[in-house]
Amino acid sequence: MQSNPLFSSYDLLPKTWDEMYNNNAEFRNQYEDFIKYLENTSPEKLSKKEDLSKQLFMSQGVTFTVYSDNEGIEKIFPFDIVPRIITAAEWTKIESGIKQRLKALNLFIKDVYNDQFIIKDGIIPADLIYSCPNFLREMMGVKVPHDVYVHISGVDLIRNNDGEFYVLEDNLRTPSGVSYMLENREISKRLFPGLLPKANVRVVSNYPNLLYQKLKELSDKVNPKVVLLTPGIYNSAYYEHTTLARLMGIELVEGSDLVVKDHFVYMKTTNGLKQVDVIYRRVDDEFLDPLEFNAHSVLGVAGIMAAYRKGNINIVNAPGTGIADDKAIYIYVPDMIKYYLDEEPILKNIETYQLGKPDELEYVTKNIKDMVIKKTDGSGGYGMLMGHEASDEEIKDYLNTVRKKPENFIAQPILRLSTAPCYIDGKLSPRCIDLRPFALCGKNDIDICPGGLTRVALKKGSLVVNSSQGGGSKDTWVIE
Repeated sequence: MQSNPLFSSYDLLPKTWDEMYNNNAEFRNQYEDFIKYLENTSPEKLSKKEDLSKQLFMSQGVTFTVYSDNEGIEKIFPFDIVPRIITAAEWTKIESGIKQRLKALNLFIKDVYNDQFIIKDGIIPADLIYSCPNFLREMMGVKVPHDVYVHISGVDLIRNNDGEFYVLEDNLRTPSGVSYMLENREISKRLFPGLLPKANVRVVSNYPNLLYQKLKELSDKVNPKVVLLTPGIYNSAYYEHTTLARLMGIELVEGSDLVVKDHFVYMKTTNGLKQVDVIYRRVDDEFLDPLEFNAHSVLGVAGIMAAYRKGNINIVNAPGTGIADDKAIYIYVPDMIKYYLDEEPILKNIETYQLGKPDELEYVTKNIKDMVIKKTDGSGGYGMLMGHEASDEEIKDYLNTVRKKPENFIAQPILRLSTAPCYIDGKLSPRCIDLRPFALCGKNDIDICPGGLTRVALKKGSLVVNSSQGGGSKDTWVIE
């Protein structure tokens, strides 16, 4: 099999976990069915499938936005046709680890906006909480339905060279990417008909229905009015907003479509105002209510926070959840799990240094070539410094910025992300990947979609998987 030209040029990276090959350069069991398929498929046929996937993405308008690209902001989302395959046993650990993590994070958010026991008991420093830009004093004492703050999350995981999954970050504000997960699966069905059921791949297509049911649960009404609030067509995730609204059968609205009257939220329609009960918002906290946050915002709804505090509208995710996915707070999640649940973390954190601590800043500075530095409130791969790729001048400039406000930065060792086979230039080639599973928290349980979005660093040797930084994605198969 190794003589097959498709596999013969596959160069395993040293000290790196490969999803398809084990340490003895043998195929892992979960790839067995797909390997047999590739053996019986010519490179020409695979290339035609690759072309078909591009045509399908183009016709479906599956795009994302790159604000810093001078060539134009709208791009077709890059897709690799070879799926990333995860075993049932691996998925069970991922699932239980994410559920444990989200239980603790929800308890933390409730605590920090109410009794603040975790601060009083000295587990997390008070100044770290109050200095966090995502901490909303406007949420202090607010009663949240069923005590669920994080209804929708996308927890980013990486597999290190020890084969274990680690949590890279918790996306708890307005996590994106689920529409690409759904579209990737639909493309896979077109490209490999019959192969998914043969391999016993778990389905992901019920995510929109599951999300809709979770949203409806928040209201006491039998048929509550649910809407999706989008910042509009210029938002990088607008394709996702339209897709989810369509699949759930709910209205897609902008801030100008809603109005608050007598502390209730209404949608403007041709038949007059219609009350709204649940808002799945994709607008950041800062722009949600111009009366309480950014006074210049035209993306949100004036008075919506007052209506929310009175319990007349449900907002998903709850305002203020960003306090729990701030990268400085991330360091304390294992402590939260022990504190609130009295359990050991199932999924580990990556070793993280707080640059606000002089000794840790000094250590990171001395070992800068082995570090990645991130803003604590950063996202999308922007504003990072990859020490091993940066020039001495870039490092000097970045560290000067860090020293102005070191508490706004964290550092982590540069890890060896696992690699997965990608079909590039007619051959299979390893590329670094991560995984974003999507979880839905309801009043009684937590459901995790069996798959998630596998993001790929399509540039050879790159560790940055964000689409905005040249990355792409592939379908994720969880097999029974």
